[in-house]
Amino acid sequence: MAKPNKKLPSKSVNIYCNNCKFKLFKYKKGGKGALLKCFKERIVEDFTLVPCICPQCETIFARDTLVNGTPAFKIIGNKAFCK
Repeated sequence: MAKPNKKLPSKSVNIYCNNCKFKLFKYKKGGKGALLKCFKERIVEDFTLVPCICPQCETIFARDTLVNGTPAFKIIGNKAFCK
């Protein structure tokens, strides 16, 4: 299985909670696809106090997992979106 590239993508997106629109992460996203997972090494700014929980509405928006041996947050369907 392939690991994410060490060189960060140039495209930076903001990830928001779908429930209360609170800004959760500033993330270096590669590709044009939907937001399924966030590799921890690509998170530039983290605005959460507790991992995977929105600080404003306390909704669980992701699960802490390993994807191909790399630590990541796997986004639960339709709980977070990126702009």
